[in-house]
Amino acid sequence: MKFTHLNAAGQAYMVDVTEKQPTVRNATAQGEVACSPEVMKALREGTVPKGDVLAVARVAGISAAKRVPDLLPLAHTIGVHGCAVDVELREDHVFIEATVRTADRTGVEMEALTAVSVAALAIVDMVKGVDRSAFVRRMGIVAKSGGRSGDWSRELPEA
Repeated sequence: MKFTHLNAAGQAYMVDVTEKQPTVRNATAQGEVACSPEVMKALREGTVPKGDVLAVARVAGISAAKRVPDLLPLAHTIGVHGCAVDVELREDHVFIEATVRTADRTGVEMEALTAVSVAALAIVDMVKGVDRSAFVRRMGIVAKSGGRSGDWSRELPEA
């Protein structure tokens, strides 16, 4: 197996994408934050003491998608041309889905995954005062399109 971010000597390096042509690319990631029944009730009723948890999570996720090169040392700086972070209350967890779009030389999988990750962390931060047991689970890329490798999708495995 060949890893694209390792040179012939096995050292990490940033892949040179200079010669690649920009193409439209999308990536979608999903994740969950498991919360106690009391917190799920407070989320549904909008009574979490720190405020509008879902709005904060959406904005945190969008902001995070634009900061990936600051967090991941081998990630390219690319134009994030679109980012949607959807947050949905399910029976015993908060479901998060982020889709990121660009027209650039490399994909936006890490941007989508980072958006979900930071949205999930924002939820935990907002509810931790009333539910120290809240935790992030089942996170991953579920779809991508564009670029040389084309389209790809999957379902996240069950927890």
